[in-house]
Amino acid sequence: MSDTLDTQKLFDAAPSPLMVLDRELKYVTANQAYLEATALRLDEVIGRSIFEVLPQQEHSPGDDSSRRLRESLERVLARRMPDLVPMLAQPISRPTQAGPVLEDRLWTCTHKPLLDSSGNVAFILQHAVDVTDLRSSDIAKWAQPEPREGLSPDLLAPLLARMGTLQEANKSLDDERRYLRQLLEVFPGVVGVLRGPDYVFEMVNENYLPFLGFRDVVGMPLLKARPELQGNTAILDMLARVFHQGESVSMRNFKVALRTKVDGPIEDLFINFDYRPVRVPGGPVQAILVYGQDVTEKALAEAKVRHYQEHLEELVRERTRALEESEAERRRTEAQLRQSQKMEAVGKLTGGVAHDFNNLLQVIAGNLQLLQRDLGDNERAMARVQTAARAVDRGAKLASQLLSFARRQPLQPLVVNLSRLVRGMDELLRRTLGEDVQLETSTAGGLWNTAIDPNQLENVILNLAINARDAMDNNGKLTIEVSNATLDDHYCRLHPEVLPGQYVLLAVSDTGSGMTPEVMERAFEPFFTTKPEGRGTGLGLSMVYGFVKQSGGHIKLYSEVGHGTTIKLYLPRAMEAETADAQVVTGPIEGGTETILVVEDDAEVRATVVEMVSELGYRVLKAVDAQSALVVLQSGVPIDMLFTDVVMPGPVRSPELAKQARALIPDIEVLFTSGYTENAIVHGGRLDPGVQLLSKPYSREELARKLRQLLDNRQQRLAVRGPHRAAATPSSSERAPEPASRRLRVLLVEDDEDVRSSACELMDLLGHEVLAVTSAEEAKGAMAASTFDVLFTDVTLPGVSGVDLAREVAGRKNGMKIILASGHGNVALPRGEQPLEGVVVLPKPYALPQIQQALEQAVTLP
Repeated sequence: MSDTLDTQKLFDAAPSPLMVLDRELKYVTANQAYLEATALRLDEVIGRSIFEVLPQQEHSPGDDSSRRLRESLERVLARRMPDLVPMLAQPISRPTQAGPVLEDRLWTCTHKPLLDSSGNVAFILQHAVDVTDLRSSDIAKWAQPEPREGLSPDLLAPLLARMGTLQEANKSLDDERRYLRQLLEVFPGVVGVLRGPDYVFEMVNENYLPFLGFRDVVGMPLLKARPELQGNTAILDMLARVFHQGESVSMRNFKVALRTKVDGPIEDLFINFDYRPVRVPGGPVQAILVYGQDVTEKALAEAKVRHYQEHLEELVRERTRALEESEAERRRTEAQLRQSQKMEAVGKLTGGVAHDFNNLLQVIAGNLQLLQRDLGDNERAMARVQTAARAVDRGAKLASQLLSFARRQPLQPLVVNLSRLVRGMDELLRRTLGEDVQLETSTAGGLWNTAIDPNQLENVILNLAINARDAMDNNGKLTIEVSNATLDDHYCRLHPEVLPGQYVLLAVSDTGSGMTPEVMERAFEPFFTTKPEGRGTGLGLSMVYGFVKQSGGHIKLYSEVGHGTTIKLYLPRAMEAETADAQVVTGPIEGGTETILVVEDDAEVRATVVEMVSELGYRVLKAVDAQSALVVLQSGVPIDMLFTDVVMPGPVRSPELAKQARALIPDIEVLFTSGYTENAIVHGGRLDPGVQLLSKPYSREELARKLRQLLDNRQQRLAVRGPHRAAATPSSSERAPEPASRRLRVLLVEDDEDVRSSACELMDLLGHEVLAVTSAEEAKGAMAASTFDVLFTDVTLPGVSGVDLAREVAGRKNGMKIILASGHGNVALPRGEQPLEGVVVLPKPYALPQIQQALEQAVTLP
């Protein structure tokens, strides 16, 4: 025998009428008691509407049974909660001998929802109780004088009267309950009644159902229906005050965490609610009326409005601050612009003064040097000339400072590491500062490189050190710090003259007397000084200012009276590798026999230069301006070099003169000279590529070496081109070179493109394999990747010199032969350097026979 209950049998065996409707109010099933009570068959009703199956009868206008039944069923579908319909008039069709007749029965019906897995109403179960026999109109049959066991008419009459009264009272109570529920449903908010100290739900309106997950909570205590309120002392304390003390409580925008779905998350809701005590007049509180409204959307919207309002107010405040800052910045910018315009005007003035001053110094210096050669053994006169020459040097330094401030000093920047440069100046700075001034230098690790003119920067550091020494009265501490620095957008907005980016910072600090704000404002002006008369020119800081600006950097002055001064120089970072120190090659002063065209508008300067150049053995042609020089160039006279001033009067500028000269004579050398370059051949503070400049004032030795260097380079280019053309079409007196008996692998290191390409062609004619590179660094990479028989290198190279490269290769002792090509004749090494053994020196200019001889000589060396 199976222990499993058969629910269908239980359903059919139930004594009370039961039936099930679907959502469309159509019959799904019914038990035997229901079928007997309604005289229906199951197969007749399944799938049909209840209002179609049950007989309809004309009733009095006050009879609304059909409407009440429909409303009850619709409430169950909408609220998903049980519903009770008392005293429902239900006509039932009864078969009789005379045919079917309708009999009115009174049913009290309970409608219970049957939910599916998603919580929606799938079916409605109706449980009906026939209460027809309790009608007052039927009580009369109980009054028949038939004897009834245990009851006498005297006892039965009052009982029947009380039953009638109770029936009417129940009907009235039901009407009042329906009326009360209609009132609750009319309320726009949530309405519920909590009874007793456990706050048991007694009644809720439809608006409450969404917040209960459409659950039937009637009869459930609050904490069972709302377990998430467990521990919410604020809610529970308010309910206790209402129930136990009879107070009324009202809350607005109250935040509470509730679960609106059975299995959903707990959400923060904002509600307005009122708790009101419900009591019998004069008696204790029996229940609590709850009325509330969900104002979450409104509260969140108001919060957003407040947020936006606060944000708007903050924007207004920020905009106000920005306007105030903008106004202050505008005033600062105007002040900076006025200062910049003043400095620019003074710079142009000083630049022009320096130009004329340099021309005067050039005349004086040139004549002093010419006079020096005529004095012979007159020591007294020689001393006077030397004194005058030293004065010229001081004047040249003064002019250089003026040009630095005016940002017209032609710079020759190199990629340097400031830590090495500062350490290299240590001895010079200590001698300059004296024993009573303590010097401390600090350099950060991982320091970046910067592209700067190292000679000019050394002058800057020396000037700052001298100013600091004087401010400390020869007793104090000087600190030089070098580090990396990054200037951001905010800093650059406050200092519009500087661009954001990475810089190398050089800071010079002293413990001197400091500066007042008035002095700081004029500190960089030329000729402004606080030193006693005769102790300073007032050009030191102005030279520093101009040099830093011309180098693309930034300068900042910090000072406080009695505490000292700090000057910070921000120099732009360079991404290239550090440039090796240039090898200064010295040798005897040599002249020549070439023809040089001197172009100079100043008559005294021109006369001095012509005499100096002529004394060196050169043939000299002269012109007073660029137009006159063009006439000479177009005359067809052979000219080897154009030596021209940069700043000249007339419509033709010196760069245009150089351009036309090269068009007329392709192999002509061009040398510029000036004491003030303007922007003709200098851009961004740097000489234009390929431009050669001799700055005024210059000495006889400087002039001689510069002329000879350029003319030797010209001869070298002409020499390497001539033999190539001769080899292509040899004359009767010359034969083409015989191929080398041995094919050599030659590594050629030459930075001049013309010389490099010509040398490659010449060695190709000799039958050798040549790999050409432009620097010692590239040569090292080539030697690491392959082997060579001969290293053929120029002495002067960018970065590591050819001499240092040759010395390194010779030290390896790997059998590689070395040829040094020198533009200084047979003098390949700087004075004082140890000679290199096993190295062939090839003087420039060289031709094919000289290259062949040098290679043969190198191969035969041990």
